[in-house]
Amino acid sequence: MSETHFGFEKVKEEEKAGKVAEVFHSVANKYDVMNDLMSGGMHRLWKMFTIAQAGVRPGFKVLDIAGGTGDLAKAFARQAGPAGEVWLTDINESMLRVGRDRLLNKGIVIPTCLCDAERIPFPDNYFDVVTVSFGLRNMTHKDVALAEMRRVIKPGGKVMVLEFSKVWKPLEKAYDLYSLKFLPWLGQRVVQDSDSYRYLAESIRMHPDQVSLVRLMEHAGLDNVEYFNLTAGVVALHVGRKY
Repeated sequence: MSETHFGFEKVKEEEKAGKVAEVFHSVANKYDVMNDLMSGGMHRLWKMFTIAQAGVRPGFKVLDIAGGTGDLAKAFARQAGPAGEVWLTDINESMLRVGRDRLLNKGIVIPTCLCDAERIPFPDNYFDVVTVSFGLRNMTHKDVALAEMRRVIKPGGKVMVLEFSKVWKPLEKAYDLYSLKFLPWLGQRVVQDSDSYRYLAESIRMHPDQVSLVRLMEHAGLDNVEYFNLTAGVVALHVGRKY
C-alpha cells in the first residue's frame, strides 16, 4: 500500500486528504489573521504579484483552486467583469464557506465549488487562467493535479502556482527556527492549535524546490515554465503555459 508525506510523518495515501482536511477545518475561521501574523502581511504582496502576472482581462474564464478565503478570486472577478467567469473552489468545505461569505460581504457573487484538484469537474480547454495559491503542497498527487490544471486551460492559457519554496541558503537557519518553532507557538496562542501549524511548516520542507517544481510542471505537459522568487525564495510563483 502506497505511502505519502503528511508533514514529516509518513501516512497511507488514502489517509492524507482527511488529515489535511482536519488542519483546515481547524484554522479556517482565523486563516487570514494567522496569514497576516505569520508573514507580516507579506502574503498580500505575494498575491498582488500573482494577480498582476495573471493578466486577467474582461471576459476571461478563471479557476482558482484551493482558493480558500478568496483573495485571488476577488481580484479576478473584478478584472474579468460581468462578461467573465471566475470560480472559487476548494476541497475543504470550511475554507470554501469562509471564502464565499467574505466575497458576498463585499458584494461579489461568483460560483463556488467544492472540488478535488486531482479530479477537476470542468471540460477540457475551458479556462484562460488556473491558479493555486498555497495549496499544491497539500495535495497527495501533485503530478495528477497539475495535469488536470493543464487539461482545463485553453491553448495559450496559463497555470500559476504560488507556493512556499526553498529559501536563500544564508537565511535557512533563521527561517527554520522561525517556521518550525515560532509558528506552532503562534498557532497555539491565536487558534489554540499548534499541531496544524507544525504540519504547515513541515509541509513546506517536503514540497519540491523551485527547479524540481519546474520539472514537475513540465512533466505534467506545461510549456515554457518559469518561476519568480519572492522574499528571497520564501515563496515562489511558477507559471506554465499550454500551447
